[in-house]
Amino acid sequence: MTSTLRPANANEAVKRPGRWLALSVLVLAVLLVAVDATVLGLATPYISEDLSPSGTQLLWIGDVYSFVIAGLLVSMGSLGDRVGRKRILLIGATAFGAVSVLNAYATTPEMLILARALLGVAGATLMPATLALIRNLFHDPRERSLAIGIWGATASAGTAVGPIVGGFLLEHFWWGSVFLINLPVMAVLVLVGVKLLPESKNTSPGPWDLLSVLLSLVGMIAAVYAVKEAATHGFGWESVAAGLLGAAALHGFVRRQFTLPAPLLDMRLFRNRGFSGAVLADLLTVLGMSGLVFFLSQYLQLVQGRRPFEAGLAELPAAIGAVAAGLVAGRAARRYSVRAVVAGGLAAVGLALAALTLLGQHTGYPLLGTALLVVGVGAGFSFTVTADVILASVPKEQAGAASAVSETAYELGAALGIALLGSVVTGVYKGFTAPAGTPEAAHESLGGAVEVAAGLPAHTSEALLEAARQSFVDGLTLASGVGATVLLAAAAAAWILLRGQKLEDTT
Repeated sequence: MTSTLRPANANEAVKRPGRWLALSVLVLAVLLVAVDATVLGLATPYISEDLSPSGTQLLWIGDVYSFVIAGLLVSMGSLGDRVGRKRILLIGATAFGAVSVLNAYATTPEMLILARALLGVAGATLMPATLALIRNLFHDPRERSLAIGIWGATASAGTAVGPIVGGFLLEHFWWGSVFLINLPVMAVLVLVGVKLLPESKNTSPGPWDLLSVLLSLVGMIAAVYAVKEAATHGFGWESVAAGLLGAAALHGFVRRQFTLPAPLLDMRLFRNRGFSGAVLADLLTVLGMSGLVFFLSQYLQLVQGRRPFEAGLAELPAAIGAVAAGLVAGRAARRYSVRAVVAGGLAAVGLALAALTLLGQHTGYPLLGTALLVVGVGAGFSFTVTADVILASVPKEQAGAASAVSETAYELGAALGIALLGSVVTGVYKGFTAPAGTPEAAHESLGGAVEVAAGLPAHTSEALLEAARQSFVDGLTLASGVGATVLLAAAAAAWILLRGQKLEDTT
């Protein structure tokens, strides 16, 4: 298949030396974000003990990063297209490292929530820039597929490195140390990236429309907040008002894009069925998986009593599966079909989540490890191929905006998943029957129950922990069932929407 998007000088671009070294710098940025996302789950029990957040504050600590990054990704992707993707990447990486220090030394739940929000601002510059630079570094479709596979595999490796390194740090230092591991990665990225990364941008970008930026930010944050509030507290005036504000702002954003000569996001991209199908698949996949990811570390540590380092190792099969699948996903999609690989991967994840509904307090590791391996393989196939489809659907001048749409779907799915599935877990958990006289803090979170139990007589403490852990597991298995349903629905949607889609080839 001959690509209509391939530039005339593609052969020269393919032969340009240094593109693989440049890729090695880009994957450091991916590693930075992936490690940060995974270590938070391990640190959650320690944050609960030290800062004593409420259940709602704990959810905010988990998802405010995704709220902010989802609201800014399109704007930052478009900004990178205009001012230069290398420049925006290096500025963002520097800010990401600096704000990580603020996260590490937060002294109150409110301060940590603010620090996580600022980290979202910096993080919004990283992911779109890396994918856009890959689109401009690798014009040969097969090389680009491999580069995207390496990019995705590094993100998956980060999910493995994060818990293991984080677990080691948590056993020897305080919880804030898990954020400081961002600093050496950021330093290498900036120092090496200055020399190795080529600059690329849209040669005729038009102005960066600040009103569109504001509408996008307000619309995304308000919409996600509305879902979170409705899921946590039911429909009230706050959730309804936020939902209406979000809908109005997003409607205004879309209408404005159609009127601008150089829009922040070209809405005509969504007329491409492959582009829209890939974006929807990403959103639903992350939504269905995020509850498991956020609460799994708590299950391993607070329910099964594993140490942080051991809990990190226990999550390793998911990363191994994703790395292996990501590296061969492009080849598999060309040999079979895009929709077979994506839909098959999503169905596998859905079935693995369904198996996790059998979890109990004392479930042996073989079931959990096997399920995590299948989740990793399925997600690795799906995410790698959908990223390739999205990038190949647009001219390279719009790579930043298209990459931002892909990442927005990912982050929006994470925010919605933590809000919805997290609320399922929290709602079920709060309903457990505690021994008489148990402080209310025990019902806020499992970490709170563990802390309360430490100050109670042995018999009362044991009864409280048994009830709290069982209730937490009940919530986790229910959330896994909901996630399985979402993933199987996503597989069906991908099978329909990606019909006839093919990855580009060199001939």
